[in-house]
Amino acid sequence: MTQPAELLETLGVDLDPETLVLALTHRSFAHEAGGIPTNERLEFLGDAVLGVIVTEALYRRHPELPEGELAKMRSATVSQRALSEVARTLGLGQYILLGKGELRTGGASKDSILSDTVEALIGAVYLSHGLERTRELVHSLVDPLLSNAADLGAGLDWKTSLQEASTAGGLGVPVYESQGEGPDHARHFTAQVLLDGVVRGTGTGTAKKHAEQQAAKAAYAWVRDAGAGAS
Repeated sequence: MTQPAELLETLGVDLDPETLVLALTHRSFAHEAGGIPTNERLEFLGDAVLGVIVTEALYRRHPELPEGELAKMRSATVSQRALSEVARTLGLGQYILLGKGELRTGGASKDSILSDTVEALIGAVYLSHGLERTRELVHSLVDPLLSNAADLGAGLDWKTSLQEASTAGGLGVPVYESQGEGPDHARHFTAQVLLDGVVRGTGTGTAKKHAEQQAAKAAYAWVRDAGAGAS
């Protein structure tokens, strides 16, 4: 594992060594080490603190939006997918203490482990430095997500968002066409989505639903940018 002190330099915060190691200790490592404490309590705390900070930011930045839209944007900003991308920009996977089994199966790159560790670090900073310093850290990590929160909200389910947008634009219900190729253990899918009989999005993935979500994302962008009047 890379020296965790390097992570603190990246984050721009100070944590005592014991707290930092705790924040990076996955339950798989703790189990193999004889049942030492895990980062799950810090993750629980960090999840709550992150939610408050993101909720306040969205509330202040979008006074025109109703509760439902704010909730959708918050969910996208603090989602496992969003936080795992934050973790990857930090190179966080190399610092996490994992058991041998998780190491063998690529635990350092799993979205769930990465996102949980981000929350644990937020919890550790909150305990060590309080709310204001934690708010600064959270904003440094998720401000790009907050800036794109409307699109992230749509990205929670591109198919649903596309159907809402296409119906509102008079384009009717999206129609998906998908096909897969390759052996069962390595299938690869390609999907197209048609709006009013015209292909407006294409996507690929290792599962049919993932390919369709990517196709819906592309079509949603077309509906948003070009609109129903585009040719």
